[in-house]
Amino acid sequence: MTPTDSPKPAAELLDLPILDKNGRYCGIVDNIEFAGGSEGTATMTALLVGPGAWVGRLPRWGMALVRLVAGERMVRVDIAHVERIASAVQLDCPASELGLGRIDDRLRSAMPKWGAL
Repeated sequence: MTPTDSPKPAAELLDLPILDKNGRYCGIVDNIEFAGGSEGTATMTALLVGPGAWVGRLPRWGMALVRLVAGERMVRVDIAHVERIASAVQLDCPASELGLGRIDDRLRSAMPKWGAL
């Protein structure tokens, strides 16, 4: 499936892993942005990634807790950067170009460099 094909229902896209052009995991689809036409047709315009995209998916008290723990950062990935959609969303550029994977990078640098236990 490509971004120009008829999109999967939103429920199937939510929580799919996102891989950058190098195959690096850089998050999951947390929400989807659509632009609607006057006839009720909708076109997928972006994938939203991060806790800020959870607004509307959680009750107000749940979102307040998320903001307290994880913040409300959100990255908007324009659909033009999506190469294909299958069991994961494949991007056409590195995660760093879009601001994805920052937390993973910080955590990776803090983890000890041990092998498997």
